[in-house]
Amino acid sequence: MSEETSGAQPGETAVTAPAPLPEEPRPPFVRRLLRSRTARAVTAAALAGALLGAGTVAWRTDTLPLTGSSPCWDSLGSGSMESLFGDRGTVTDEQELRTDPMGDGGMYGQCRITSYEGERARRQVTVNVRRLDGLRGTDAQVWPRDFLSSGMVWLGEGLPGMTSSSRAWIALPQECTGRHDFTGPTVVDIGMGRADFEVSAEHTLRDRGALTDALIDVANGVIDAFGCSGTYRLPRELPAPVKWQDADADAFCGIKGLALPAAYRKELKESRSGGAGGPARVCEAGVSFREASVRLTTVVDPVLAEIYSWDVLRSGTPVKGSTGYGRIGGNRAVYRAICQTGQVMFVLEQLRATHERGRFTFARDLLPAYAAAEAERIGCGPLKVTLPAES
Repeated sequence: MSEETSGAQPGETAVTAPAPLPEEPRPPFVRRLLRSRTARAVTAAALAGALLGAGTVAWRTDTLPLTGSSPCWDSLGSGSMESLFGDRGTVTDEQELRTDPMGDGGMYGQCRITSYEGERARRQVTVNVRRLDGLRGTDAQVWPRDFLSSGMVWLGEGLPGMTSSSRAWIALPQECTGRHDFTGPTVVDIGMGRADFEVSAEHTLRDRGALTDALIDVANGVIDAFGCSGTYRLPRELPAPVKWQDADADAFCGIKGLALPAAYRKELKESRSGGAGGPARVCEAGVSFREASVRLTTVVDPVLAEIYSWDVLRSGTPVKGSTGYGRIGGNRAVYRAICQTGQVMFVLEQLRATHERGRFTFARDLLPAYAAAEAERIGCGPLKVTLPAES
C-alpha cells in the first residue's frame, strides 16, 4: 500500500526531507551525521529551545530515542506507535498543551508525528485538542466535513466519538473541560492521509483500529494532564466499516418515510450512512461512491449540536416549525428541534449543483420531509417544518 503523507489539515503537502545546500567537503563521519534524521531533530530541538527561551514559540521537535518519553504529551504508548508506524523512524512536532484554549480557534494543543523510510516521509498523523466553536460558526463547515463523514462509525457506549480508517475523534468529559454557552465539546481529534481514503477492507480495518487505539491513548493522557480523574476504555467491538450501496429512493438514506424526489433519482444512485447510535448519523449520496453530491446529518448529542448555533441563528432565511426553528440559504439548511434529550440539529448540504437543473435546490426540496422523518425516527416527532416563500 502506498501511504499518503498528510495531516488532518486540508491542503497539506507531502513532507519530504529538504535537499542539502552546496557545502565544502567534510569528513565522511560528519556527512553521515548531517544526513541523520536524529541529528536534524537535535538541531531543530535546540533551535526550538532557543526560541522558547525568547518567548517566541511553544513547539518542540523530538525523536523517541532522544527524549525517552512518548509523543503527544507523553500519551501515545508503544503499541499505538507500532500499529500506526511499524518500525519506521519517526519525528514528532509537539505544541505545548495548554489548560486554556489559545485564540479564537479554541486550540489547546497540536501534535504531529511523521514517519520516514530512508529520507522519504511515508505517513503523517496529526492530533488536535480543541474546543469546537458555535458562537462564531468557525467549526460548522470544515470540521464536520472531516470528522462527521458517512464513513465513520460510533465508538460505542460511554465513548462520545466516532472513528474511520482516516479520522477519529472523542469528546472530553465536560466536568473536566467546563461548559461554555454556544460552544461545542472539547475534543481530541486525530487524522492521517486524505479523509475517507480507503484502499481495501483489510487496510481499512487495520488503520481504523490503529487510529482508535491512538485516540483513546491521547484522550486519557489529556484528561490526566488537565488534572482530572477517570479514563476511557478501548471500544469492545466496532461496527463493520460502512459501505456504499444502491440508494433506496423510497427510504432514502435508510430513513423510513423519506422519499427522494424524482428529479434527483438519476444523480443520487448510491448512498452510505454511518454513525448509527452515536452522537451523529451522517448520510452521503451521489452518482457513485467516488463523488458525494449531498450530505444529510442528524446530530443528536446536544453539546456537539452547538457547533451549528451560528448557522441556525444567522445563516440564511428563517425557517419555522411546529417545534424549533432553522435557516436555509443556498446549498445548506440547518434546523434545530427540541427533543426529550435536548436540542437536535438536522443539517442538509448540497455539495454540487444538479446537472439537470444546474441549481442548488436540494436543501429546500428535502428539508421538511427530512426533518419530519428523522424526528419520527429518533422519537421526538411529529415535526412539521414550513418553508418561507421563494423570492
